[in-house]
Amino acid sequence: MSVMKRESVRKPAEPATPDRITVALVEDKPELRESWSRLINSFPEFACVCVCSSGEEALRTIPTVRPQAVLMDIFLPRMSGIECTGRLKASLPETQVVILTGVDDDELVFMALEAGADGYLLKRTKPADLQAALRDVLSGGAPMTSEIARRVVESFRRPGKSRSQPAVRLSAREEEVLILLSKGYANKEIADHMSLSVETVGSHLKHIYEKMHVRSRVEAVTRYITTRP
Repeated sequence: MSVMKRESVRKPAEPATPDRITVALVEDKPELRESWSRLINSFPEFACVCVCSSGEEALRTIPTVRPQAVLMDIFLPRMSGIECTGRLKASLPETQVVILTGVDDDELVFMALEAGADGYLLKRTKPADLQAALRDVLSGGAPMTSEIARRVVESFRRPGKSRSQPAVRLSAREEEVLILLSKGYANKEIADHMSLSVETVGSHLKHIYEKMHVRSRVEAVTRYITTRP
C-alpha cells in the first residue's frame, strides 16, 4: 500500500461515536502511522481512536480505550507485535487483533496465530480489502490475504503433521459449532444454521476455547484441523 503524503496538521485519532467502530493502530514508523490512521478514518463506519508507536505503549493505552479492533505491526522495537498481541488478548479477549506485516513468513504467521491474532494481512493489502477485513473480523471471521491463507492450507497438507496433542472432549453442539467455524462461518451464520441465538453460540465458543486451551477462533480451527483423524 502506498504511503499517503504527510499533511501539515496531523490527526492520528478521532473521537469514538456510537455509529463508528473503534480501531487502534500499533505501528512504529511515523509516516505509516499517519497514513494508516488517515486511511482508517476515511472509512465511514470506522474511527481510529488510538495510535501507538510501540508494544509497551499499546499495553498501557489500548486497555484504557478498549477498541473493538487493533491493527498490529509485527515488527516493533523491543517488544514484537506477536508478544504484544498475546498480552493484549489475555487482558482484552473480545478485542479483535489483526496483524499487519510486509513479510509473509510462514513461521511468523503461525506464531501470530498461536499468540491469539484473529487475522493476518500484508501491508500491501488494498484499502477496500482492509475495510472488508475489519468488517469480517468483527463479524466473527478470520481475515487473511489469499497468499497467507494459501500458506496456512499448504502447511496442513505437509506430511508428518503432528497429532500428538490430547483429544478434547466436546459436546455434540460444541463439535457442530467448531465444524462450522472451520468452514469460515461467522457467529451469526452459525446461529442461523443451528437455530440458536448469537449469545448461545458465543457461550459455546467460550467453552470450546476453555476445553481446547486456546484464546481465539483461529487457534481453535487450527488445532481442530491439525488433530482430527
